[in-house]
Amino acid sequence: MNAPAAEVTEPASRRGGGRLGRKALRGTPMASFPTLVRNIPAYQMVPDEAVELIHQESLSILEEVGCEFRDDEAIALWQAAGADVSETRVRIDRALLMELVSKVPPEFTLNARNPERSVRVGGKNSIFVPMYGAPYVRDLDNVRRYGTLADLQNFHKLAYMAPALHSSSSIICEPMEIAVPKRHLHIIHSALKHSDKPFMGIVTSKDRAEDTMAMAGIVFGEDFVRDNPVLVAITNCNSPLVWDATMLDAMKVYARHNQPLILAPFALCGASTSASAVGAVAQVNAEALAGVAFTQLLRPGSPQIYGQFMVTVDMKTGAPMGGTPEAAQMMYLMGALARKYRLPWRTSGFHVGSKLNDAQAGYEANMLMHAAILAGANYIWHSAGWLEAGLTCGYSKFATDCEQLVGWYKYAGGLPFDDFKEAMAAIREVGPQGHFLGTQHTLEHFESAFFMPSIMDFNSYEQWKAEGAKDHDTRGREKARNMLADYEEPKLDEGIADGLEDLIALREEKLPDSVS
Repeated sequence: MNAPAAEVTEPASRRGGGRLGRKALRGTPMASFPTLVRNIPAYQMVPDEAVELIHQESLSILEEVGCEFRDDEAIALWQAAGADVSETRVRIDRALLMELVSKVPPEFTLNARNPERSVRVGGKNSIFVPMYGAPYVRDLDNVRRYGTLADLQNFHKLAYMAPALHSSSSIICEPMEIAVPKRHLHIIHSALKHSDKPFMGIVTSKDRAEDTMAMAGIVFGEDFVRDNPVLVAITNCNSPLVWDATMLDAMKVYARHNQPLILAPFALCGASTSASAVGAVAQVNAEALAGVAFTQLLRPGSPQIYGQFMVTVDMKTGAPMGGTPEAAQMMYLMGALARKYRLPWRTSGFHVGSKLNDAQAGYEANMLMHAAILAGANYIWHSAGWLEAGLTCGYSKFATDCEQLVGWYKYAGGLPFDDFKEAMAAIREVGPQGHFLGTQHTLEHFESAFFMPSIMDFNSYEQWKAEGAKDHDTRGREKARNMLADYEEPKLDEGIADGLEDLIALREEKLPDSVS
């Protein structure tokens, strides 16, 4: 791989709660790619005039129609900033909006508990992040069932072991056996315990966001997490044009701690937007910009991620569809807008509608990841495991996605010319009618010259049949099973591990077992 190493900074002090001065161990050495630096051009599907048209229409939406902010403190902040407020409707002057948006840094470092896993977000940098939020799993026996804590821990282990994944996400699947009010504690604990890569926060209530920050404070040190990004949290605008109290509560917790949020409308195009790709982008852009601007009222200069989740709706059934050409086209438009605003931006890579890790899943995933890479996305989410429009996380899909990410990493890194002179010398060495298998150049480069996936099968038919005639889905499950067998935990310092468990026990005593 020819991407340069990520910028890594060692925090001056990472303190465990009650046990000052202890540090998280860097853990078991594990192959991990640095931040992907894209060495290929970003592709812009439409001319600058079209991008400007969408931009101006988005500003007009926020000035003329406005956006709902259903939270008293948010309304007070907008009033103090000079916005036109009527009850919960906020109309934002374009000059005010763009002044706030301009405060967001174009790049930032996302710190991992192992500093060697820290990554850069923004600019020409891209990171791959697993899926989030599946209530179901398709397990190692190919059975679809509710997710458990053991499944979540397995996916965090797989994310840690996958070299091209740069984050462990958090709620890869829901641990359904744990009571909802207490579930977030075990989700974050698993992400911090089983991986030393960056992770994602919980946004379903203010208290859960605060618990996430408390757990991060134990691992990284409270002083460090007050100012330095250690996690990313997702907040969704309810399209059309509503930022609700739950999302705003999470924004307030994380932005004030200088933790980046993905400000991402969740748009089912044709249902929660107009039945128009460009019309949907104009609306979603307005919603995202309103969220980005609000974070700068909370903490000017805090790092944020402009985002979108846009899928088209099957007009026959109302079901969301993954991997459609319109979803890819909308990515290109959002990428062009993000570059205009100089904002880091998020999209989704391998989100598909297929129920299985089959040909449909492959076609859908390729359509979207190609667009994500060429559109210049910085935070490419849902890059491993996603099936069934996000309802299911599949073990086979997770393993095969991780392998494909190695190929995409190499693709986006561009074509290196560092051995070109030696390759030309090999041609002169071999001459006509020879072969290159024994040349010095081949011996030095055969392991790294080409992407060589292990799950995909390129053997002869006879060899494939002799080895059990396994399809891709089966081989993916076998790969996941083998990876889990090889897993070695990146151990936390004993004091930090105890601090996390003490916090969980304390919070579980106070939290109910059901949602009131």
